[in-house]
Amino acid sequence: MSAADEVDLSEDERAALELILETRGIHQSELWKELDVSSRKGSRLAESLVEKDLIQREETVYEGHNTYFLMPTARDLDFSLLMAGDMLSPFIGEEEVDPRSDAFSQWLMNLAYEEY
Repeated sequence: MSAADEVDLSEDERAALELILETRGIHQSELWKELDVSSRKGSRLAESLVEKDLIQREETVYEGHNTYFLMPTARDLDFSLLMAGDMLSPFIGEEEVDPRSDAFSQWLMNLAYEEY
């Protein structure tokens, strides 16, 4: 169950949240265009979702205009796809991964033998 299921949302709020989750982040100026609502309503939807702690909003410049970048809160992201058993993917991090390394081999083996 996601956080969105636990909160009472209007139809417009739910549509906005679904768009933000699907895109994994969208500029507020694009959000209201995609939803075919006014910029004022788009701003109110974003503010409401931030207040309900369903999205995060960061100031940014997009196509020469000040706007916000809207993204899902971390709790709505699914990190299970990075796991094999209790091992985190070796591809998470700054250094390059050698596909012949023990860490990569072990992670792949865990992934292959994981029970569902």
